Amino acid sequence: MSQQKSNKVSLLHGAGGPAMRQLIESIFLRGVRHPEALAMSDGAALPWGDKWLVITTDAHTVQPLFFPGGDIGRLSVCGVVNDLAMMGATDVLALTSAAMIEEGFDLDQLTRIADSLQEASVEAAAPILSGDTKVLRHGEIDGLVLSTAGLGVADRVIRDSGLRVGDAIVITGTVGDHGLAVLSARHQLGLSSDLRSDVAPLNGLIAAAMAATGDALHAMKDPTRGGVVSALSEMAQKAGVQIRLQAPAIPISAAARAASELLGIDPLVVANEGKALLGVTARALDDLLRALHSHRLGRDATCIGFVESGESGALFLDTGFGTRRLLERDGDPLPRIC
Repeated sequence: MSQQKSNKVSLLHGAGGPAMRQLIESIFLRGVRHPEALAMSDGAALPWGDKWLVITTDAHTVQPLFFPGGDIGRLSVCGVVNDLAMMGATDVLALTSAAMIEEGFDLDQLTRIADSLQEASVEAAAPILSGDTKVLRHGEIDGLVLSTAGLGVADRVIRDSGLRVGDAIVITGTVGDHGLAVLSARHQLGLSSDLRSDVAPLNGLIAAAMAATGDALHAMKDPTRGGVVSALSEMAQKAGVQIRLQAPAIPISAAARAASELLGIDPLVVANEGKALLGVTARALDDLLRALHSHRLGRDATCIGFVESGESGALFLDTGFGTRRLLERDGDPLPRIC
């Protein structure tokens, strides 16, 4: 007997995979047309003189609110700054931040989170100029939700759909740290003390990458929900290409590798909050890696694969013993992490 399709929103719709994209396209983007703007998955760009004005917005919820390496305040700033940077807007004009707070929330914790917001904004040179506060009755919200919007300027817009056959795929550092650190903290698993979130603002790193490569940098995306697999699958599908990764080249910290093996979770599908995937011409690869390695957030950057002609959206992993296809999950093994 066929299973009846649900007419309700589920957690799958917030996991960063195909279900979420389908929800956005079928519900929120119906009839939306702004011909003067470049619309992208994480924001939009408007002509602004000889430059582009880039705008994005994001909502953040995470449990626990504090985790090794960060907290929801730092996460909400870095998430928006990174969305702007992935479109080429490394110069952030302003942020706004709205807080939705559950009745009974601890004021000392709220103060720590507000301090973290400010510290991250200073680190990213992204001033918070406005905001809003709402208090909801106890039980109407899970503690705290932060919603942040950002406005930046780009000399040129870089889209996640710009990959070309022959491009090298570069990751700016180790994968899986954020999601595994949050999972460990949430369930008090007592995993390695070296397991920490990578949450960080990437605009300085991306500015260096863009300066070193110019037009040779074709596409960028940060592998947040759904991790590397989801981000690269989407990039490949939009560009009509396939991607082949080399497993030995993918950087994974010892702590994240141990945690993923213990828990049976592939770090390639785990969210990151301080890493970027870059598509660059092979001739500019060395220049890009030199620029990334010179920045503290890019010391572990490496080329992990190449773009090929073939099946649109297909992602393959060469393990050294054979090749397997990586499939984007329509779900998330680690809910509420960004």
